[in-house]
Amino acid sequence: MSDTPAPPNRWTVAGRDTDFGPTPRIFGILNVTPDSFSDGGQHDAVDTAVAHAKRLLAEGADVIDVGGESTRPGATPVEEAEELRRTVNVVRAVAATGAVVSIDTTKAAVAEACLNAGATVLNDISGLTFDPRMPEVAAASDCGVVCMHIRGTPQTMQNEPRYDDVVSEVRDWLLCRVEALGRVGVAAERIALDPGVGFGKTAEHNVHLLRSIADLRAAGHAVLVGHSRKRFIGRIVGREVDERLAGTVGVSLAMAAAGVEMLRVHDVAANRDAITAFAAVRGTAL
Repeated sequence: MSDTPAPPNRWTVAGRDTDFGPTPRIFGILNVTPDSFSDGGQHDAVDTAVAHAKRLLAEGADVIDVGGESTRPGATPVEEAEELRRTVNVVRAVAATGAVVSIDTTKAAVAEACLNAGATVLNDISGLTFDPRMPEVAAASDCGVVCMHIRGTPQTMQNEPRYDDVVSEVRDWLLCRVEALGRVGVAAERIALDPGVGFGKTAEHNVHLLRSIADLRAAGHAVLVGHSRKRFIGRIVGREVDERLAGTVGVSLAMAAAGVEMLRVHDVAANRDAITAFAAVRGTAL
């Protein structure tokens, strides 16, 4: 990992270039679900969701990422109407506070409704492939797009995933998606790339991807990494899901050192403070 990572890559959201400073922007996770792997049922009413969003913002989140369907391994799919019920009013209420809101969904109807309700980022774990109408929805908006790599579906993705070269295969798949989205009108500068840690990868695949994150950044797109509390961290540090904060922060610091533009985490304050202190000591303070 280089001590001098390349400067931040460009990412345009709602017609404006994102101001990437010397430390990553933070997506605070707001799961409005009963069954997410580490915080299911905690924020599944509008008032509790908005209160948690305000806490995340006070702790230093730059974006609130709202998700209405768990995508943990083996998760049960959620009907469109139920996902709409869970997300739209929360997105509207959080956006009304002035926050930047991302909608985490693979369904075009949910994305469209939430973008109309005030979200300005579309975060799709399928790289906009699960719903054939999703590229059209993205093209009709000026939202920022997070295009993530997945192999399989949440129901099948951890069934013995295999790669010949996980780094090149993930990078090449993502760049093919950028080309495909460009053909339907989604400009490349609007697209950030997410290697999909934990989505159709073993712990070893995840570590190799993160160790080689400079290869993905070299493609010229802003990169988002979502590693918070995930199973591979448990494998590394030998901790259960509710004991993985220190491991999560450790990965965040490694990604900050590599120049990654964005991190998606549950525990905003701990990650923000650690990265800020790390940058100060390293000589890249704000």
